[in-house]
Amino acid sequence: MSALLLLFACGTLPETLPETLPEEPSAPSVGHRYVTLSEELMGTRVDVTVPGGGALAPDEAAAVVFEVFREVDSWASEWRDGSSLTAVNRGAGGPPVPAPPQLIGLIQQGLALGESSGGAFDITWAALWGVWDFKAEHPRPPDPALLAAKLSKVDYRKVEVDEAAGTLRLPEEGMLIGLGGIAKGHALDLAGEALRARGLDSFNLSAGGQVLAAGQAHPAGEAPRPWRVGVRDPRGEVDDFFASVEVIDASVATSGDYERYFMLDGVRYHHVLDLRTGQPARAARSATVISADAALADALSTALMVLGTDGLALIEARPGVEGLVVDDRGGVYRSSGLEDLVLRHAPAP
Repeated sequence: MSALLLLFACGTLPETLPETLPEEPSAPSVGHRYVTLSEELMGTRVDVTVPGGGALAPDEAAAVVFEVFREVDSWASEWRDGSSLTAVNRGAGGPPVPAPPQLIGLIQQGLALGESSGGAFDITWAALWGVWDFKAEHPRPPDPALLAAKLSKVDYRKVEVDEAAGTLRLPEEGMLIGLGGIAKGHALDLAGEALRARGLDSFNLSAGGQVLAAGQAHPAGEAPRPWRVGVRDPRGEVDDFFASVEVIDASVATSGDYERYFMLDGVRYHHVLDLRTGQPARAARSATVISADAALADALSTALMVLGTDGLALIEARPGVEGLVVDDRGGVYRSSGLEDLVLRHAPAP
C-alpha cells in the first residue's frame, strides 16, 4: 500500500479516521507529512488535515476552520438559544422574523432541494423533535397519534421566505426548521474557501460523516495523488470499509442506518426518517454522495437514504454529482459516472 493519506468516511463518531501511512525509508523527500487537528463543534468532531509545510501552519489552518464552524453554528443551529434559526423557530405561527442573509440563503437552498427531491429532504423535519428517542434506556416506536400530529407540521412548502425584506416565517405553531442535514456541509464549503484564500490548496476536512478533500494529497516521498476516501460497510465494524473512491476537489458525504438506532423485535429503528410516514427510511442501509458542493452532498445523502436506488435518477440529473447506495438487502448500486469506485468486498448481509 502506498504512502497516500488514506481517509475513511464512516458516518458516525469519529466520522473520519485520518491515517498517514508510513513512507518507505528509501523514498525521497518530495511531498508533505500531514498533521491532523480536531475539535468538537456543531455537535460532532471536526478534523482538519493539512500539510506540515504548507502556506499556513497546521494550528493556524485549524483555527481558521474551527472559527468558520463556530460562526455557522451561531446562526444555523436549531439547538442554540441565541442563534438566528432559534429565533425563527420560536416565532412559528407569528409574524415574519428578521434573519441574516446567510441563513436565508441556506434555507433557500434547502427548500430547493426539498422541491427537487419530492420532499425526501425536508428542512422542516425538526417538528418531530422528541417523538423518536434513540437514547432512551428502553427505546420504542412513538405513539401513532403523537407521530401523526407532529408529522402534520412537516412541509417545506409552507416556509415563507421574503428575501427583499430579510425575513423568514413559519406559518403554523409547532413548525420547526432543522438544518442538521445541510449546515455542516455548508460549513465545510466555507472553511474550504477560507483555506484556499490563504494559499492552501491541499487539505482534508471532515465533519459529521463527510469529507471535503481539496486538491491532491502530497505525501512525503510520493508524487501528488488523489485523496482516497473509504465507505463503511453498514453492517460491518466501524473500521470495515467495503468500498473506496479517489477524489480531487470534492466532498464525500455518507448517511447510514447504523449511526443512531435501536433494535426491537428484530427490527432496526434509525434516525433518518421518511417524512412521508415519520418512520425510519427503509429503502437503503447507507447512501454516499460525491460533489464539489459539500452542502449539496450533505443534503443529497439524506435524500438517497429515503429514496434508495430510485434516488440515483436525482443524482444522474446533476452534472458532476455521483452517488452510491447500499439498498435494504445489501445490494450495491452506483451512478453511471462513478467509475473510480473500488469495491473491496461485498457489504455484509
